[in-house]
Amino acid sequence: MAPGLHSTPRGESAGETDAADPAGVPVNAPLDASLDASRDAPLDAPLNASLDAQAGAPADFSSVPADVSAVASLNEPTRLRIYDYVRVRAEPVSRDDVADALGVPRQTAAFHLDRLAEGGLLVISFGRRSGRSGPGAGRPAKLYQRSTRQVSVSLPPRGYDLAGRLLAGAFVEAEQSGEAPRDVLGRRARALGRTLAGELSGQDPTSSLMSLLESHGYEPQTEGAGIALHNCPFHALAQEHAELTCGMNLHLLEGVLEGLGNPGLQAFLDPQPSRCCVRMRP
Repeated sequence: MAPGLHSTPRGESAGETDAADPAGVPVNAPLDASLDASRDAPLDAPLNASLDAQAGAPADFSSVPADVSAVASLNEPTRLRIYDYVRVRAEPVSRDDVADALGVPRQTAAFHLDRLAEGGLLVISFGRRSGRSGPGAGRPAKLYQRSTRQVSVSLPPRGYDLAGRLLAGAFVEAEQSGEAPRDVLGRRARALGRTLAGELSGQDPTSSLMSLLESHGYEPQTEGAGIALHNCPFHALAQEHAELTCGMNLHLLEGVLEGLGNPGLQAFLDPQPSRCCVRMRP
């Protein structure tokens, strides 16, 4: 860092103006690899970049464009280095902390930190790093910390978090009740389906069904009077445990139809290559 850059306590007062976009920074670089915060995801797996360990709501792929943008922003090498530095810090860091640790200009650090915050990957707070307070202490420094927001992108869409919660919940309940785990799983899946459908109450049942199926990664397509599901959100599980996973999926979608008032369709098992094992027809 060049001498004389800071005329006030580091990270405070005059230094906390927002930085302009430095020349030569490729903000919209293409996403050409799976980016995982732990950096150890298998490269031959479907694109699944998870940048936060916090569990979220059941898989909803309506947020994919924003998530893709957030993940793609990490394809810029300097920004990825900055994110990696911030995410492992136990305490919030300042622009000066990042600039000094990584040997980049303070303006560059500020630019990338703010872009990461705009993308939801970091959160901003303010605090005095000098320990001083009162008149003359200067304005609080702008500090950055990893966001608790979960950002994940999977192509094709997958919903393993939803399956995991259903399976774990069924296991715990079965241990406590002594009931067969498969029966508990089916009941819980059907109940979740009704709950998901209930959140769409007041809308046209058929439109609601297509919207719900699309938002959860099934890629529905009308075929005659029925609906074919061109993607399985639980593909890897179904490959290894087809009977259990497909049964869970069937109960889930039966619950959805029940929650929508059975809009003239029934769900049934009809396994086909490269499709969901469930089909809907009158």
